[in-house]
Amino acid sequence: MAGKKIFQIVGFQNSGKTTLMKKLIEACKDKGLAVGTIKHHGHGGPPERLVINKDSEQHRLAGAKITAVEGAGTLHIEAIKDQWELENIIEIYRRLPIDIILVEGYKKMNYPKVVLLRNVQDEFLLEELTNITAVISREPLRSDRLSVPFFETVETEDFVQWFIKKINED
Repeated sequence: MAGKKIFQIVGFQNSGKTTLMKKLIEACKDKGLAVGTIKHHGHGGPPERLVINKDSEQHRLAGAKITAVEGAGTLHIEAIKDQWELENIIEIYRRLPIDIILVEGYKKMNYPKVVLLRNVQDEFLLEELTNITAVISREPLRSDRLSVPFFETVETEDFVQWFIKKINED
């Protein structure tokens, strides 16, 4: 994670990504780190304008200095073009006064990531995704061949502590 640190939180809808993002933002803020967040709006169509209950607004309320959400070619830091790739957004963020970029979504990108699993049916993600540094699951895993740290949903605070230690090491 040379330069600005980039870390992804990925999983399917309702897996707890936004809740975890808020905890990580708050933990980073407590450590004096300025956080920028990028949210992938994967529900079809452009994202709604900022609304208090939307994920990117929750990121801001948790303490993120910069937030963005992208969907269907619309990027809120409001800038519109045919399509925004994550790399384009990160290039903008690299110029901003932040220490870490937390990305919610963009499962297929190759940044260090934690995968959130809702159930054992989601375990196929562990075979499909790259650069997995940790896994959080609501249920015990079927596989015992996991080569990264595993946290149960109830251990989220343990994961946050692990995460803060990891970003300080890199």
